[in-house]
Amino acid sequence: MSENRIPRRNGVPASERGASLHVAILAEFAAASGGAEKVAVESARALAEAGAAVTYIQAIPGPVDPLLDHPRVHRLDLGLPDVWSLPAWRGAASGIWNGEAAARLAAALDGLPSPPDCLHLHQWTRALSPAVLPVLLGRGTPLVLTLHDYALTCPNGVDYRFDRAEPCTVAPLSGACLAAPCDPKSRLHKGVRVGRAAALRVALRGADLDVVHVCDGSRARMEGRSGALRLRHHRIDNPVRVERREPAAPEAGEAVAYVGRLTPEKGADLVAEAARRAGLPALFIGAGPLEAHLRAQGAEVLGWMSPEAVETILRRRARAVCAPSRWVETGPLTVYEALAQGIPIVASRRSGAAEKVADGETGFVVEPEVEALAGAFRALRDDRLVARFGRAAYDRYWQAPLTLAAHARALLALYSRLAEESFMR
Repeated sequence: MSENRIPRRNGVPASERGASLHVAILAEFAAASGGAEKVAVESARALAEAGAAVTYIQAIPGPVDPLLDHPRVHRLDLGLPDVWSLPAWRGAASGIWNGEAAARLAAALDGLPSPPDCLHLHQWTRALSPAVLPVLLGRGTPLVLTLHDYALTCPNGVDYRFDRAEPCTVAPLSGACLAAPCDPKSRLHKGVRVGRAAALRVALRGADLDVVHVCDGSRARMEGRSGALRLRHHRIDNPVRVERREPAAPEAGEAVAYVGRLTPEKGADLVAEAARRAGLPALFIGAGPLEAHLRAQGAEVLGWMSPEAVETILRRRARAVCAPSRWVETGPLTVYEALAQGIPIVASRRSGAAEKVADGETGFVVEPEVEALAGAFRALRDDRLVARFGRAAYDRYWQAPLTLAAHARALLALYSRLAEESFMR
């Protein structure tokens, strides 16, 4: 286990010198491999810039985002393997319950010069497993979990029936859930994930857990499907790291753009077919299992690119950005980033980002169906409409921007409230 530990000042830990809040952020990676880690890293930076002391604990060794290079951010690496890198049987066992992860995390927390005032967990399915929850809950310190997906309740993590291409409607871990062939990979994978979900229930038995939702849709869904879990729900927007510039000119763009993993539940295939019907090019930035299918349809697939490159391409080529989710997505960050640039959005009603789109003013909110998307794309062939939507998107976003500073203020208010409640108990 490698580490970069918080230094004491004059030999006195932070908890004894009245310093600002000390927050431990726990994620599986220290660089963006997905939305959860992107938010974890940006939250750490935002909190540090707001004056908090941050310990960033990464589970899996790998690249480190430069945003974590800050004098108030100190990083620990637990040195755990990604379960997907292990032999199948070991990966399955570790995914269900990783005792080594629990031991290493406990040692890391015990070794800190001062105990955190709050613990914040962002992701746990690739290495940490449910085994870390008793460690975190047993500290007597407020614990917050941001829900970037539905892994807290749903075995496959996205509350989606891959066998039916629709959101799940059965109760998590009910008989109908156990029998459903809903996993994106196989029944064997479903069995492992059910084991993990059962272990999670055991780890949380009798515990109250504070969870942060990043959109209204996921909060409403989780409140109705959490069963016996004792959850306290909080709502905080994800941070969006975009500098304010002159708005883009989307009316000069030629393509409908999609940014993210190219998977069926995210609806990448819907964009390709709808754009073809509407007579507009489709541009994909990302990778995934649908890549070959999209190329065969004549779509342009650029693969993964840096955030700076994505911004440049969208400003130059995007007529609109589409978030066509079939699953009840918690909030694709690229949508908020596009709105900040003044680019119209076409969003599925199931996308968490839809709540930030004013239908008919900054874009369209439609069903995740080919013809509904095609109708929106046809309307966006009108240059004047696109220009008006783009300008309205820009103006609306910057009236209440989702900045790192705003995100930090909301987090610090939550941490302080939970710490005060914990002290009063």
